[in-house]
Amino acid sequence: MTGASRGVGKGCAIELARSGFDVALTARTVEEGEQREHSSTVARSDTSPLPGSLETTASMVREVGGKALVLPADLLDPSSLEAAMDCVIDEWGGCDLLLHNARYVGPGHMDRLLDAPIEVIERHIQANILTPLVLTRKCLPGMIDQGGGTIIVMTSASGYTDPPAAAGEGGWGMGYGISKAGAHRIPGFLKAEHERDGIRSFLVHPGLTATERIQQDMKEFGFEGGAPVEVVAKVVAWLATASAADALTGTNIEAQFLCHERGLLPGWSGPTPNEHGLRYDRSGARLEELEAGLSR
Repeated sequence: MTGASRGVGKGCAIELARSGFDVALTARTVEEGEQREHSSTVARSDTSPLPGSLETTASMVREVGGKALVLPADLLDPSSLEAAMDCVIDEWGGCDLLLHNARYVGPGHMDRLLDAPIEVIERHIQANILTPLVLTRKCLPGMIDQGGGTIIVMTSASGYTDPPAAAGEGGWGMGYGISKAGAHRIPGFLKAEHERDGIRSFLVHPGLTATERIQQDMKEFGFEGGAPVEVVAKVVAWLATASAADALTGTNIEAQFLCHERGLLPGWSGPTPNEHGLRYDRSGARLEELEAGLSR
């Protein structure tokens, strides 16, 4: 899985280990305290350390009984992820589940088109679309040979809805939105091409989630709080293990709704009702619409 050093990726790694998976962990940050650029805008730099690391996640995976491979890799260097997959195949003989969780972190995420150099937008496209395709192509033949596998793409409402306002005023940058839109199409194509080969493919939309980066970086842009990371982690583990999920292959799963409706995280109250008593996720989808989509 990619993006395993913190946030949703870290939560998913631990929950998958609890569900019986051994987990190969990729990200850039190997040890706590490493400094890398993570400003969302070209207007300034921010290399302050973010909490989390591959070593920390690996330790927590092992604590719940899973095996962990620590494989440093960078979405902007596809060859590093191909090498990581080679290590997984050498060590464990193959891959049952591929989780595309990471995305490009850096300037452009919250910049408007005229403020974002084209090379910054190219980084979004490389990291969020092309590198996941490279890794998917690397995994697919082995999954087909072994009779099946699961591929999950962590999506975003920015990939299938227009921003409510410009970046900096409640919206997000075009580079982020168009690159997430491209990745959003991947599971549908996998369903059409490889469902007959036993390949299950899903989109998972987390909704606003209380990750370390949301808390540290995104408050200034109007994004804070959100559902616990465990919500998304429970949904990913359910998709990876439940036969009932087979009927949802190729579709977009609204994680907060599915977690709440299936009671995957006892004690969590679920998506917040609006003034009409209807529950919405951050994409604006109504509960009734979600339920209709899940029943198809």
